[in-house]
Amino acid sequence: MALQLSVATRNARLDAIETLIGASAKLMIRSGAAPANCAAADSGDVLATLNLPADWMAAADAGAKAKSGTWEDTSADGTGTAAHFRVYASDGTTCHIQGTITATGEGGDMTLDNTSITAGQSITITGFTLTDGNA
Repeated sequence: MALQLSVATRNARLDAIETLIGASAKLMIRSGAAPANCAAADSGDVLATLNLPADWMAAADAGAKAKSGTWEDTSADGTGTAAHFRVYASDGTTCHIQGTITATGEGGDMTLDNTSITAGQSITITGFTLTDGNA
């Protein structure tokens, strides 16, 4: 039998992620392949930097936790194709989450309105959900 956790336990684990990372988390959208893990050095060029809302994730429900509020950058930092993202603590250097990024409907860990980014353009994150395992 596979290990199973109650919904309450899964929700608590998810809510602990936002607590650990803290308010004023930073999201960086980058070009190129993601590093092997969050402990590895950044890779690719920074295309956009977003200061996430103070309460950037909704309360966990049914083992999932979705973005909260509007996640946007009104003026992109660089030009290129968005391929991965990293979520940092407010210091902008401690990586806690990373994953793939695609256009809406294309199945990335995070989705945005357009992966072809030009410096100065507005970027909006359209979807991001963390789902806990062991259901």
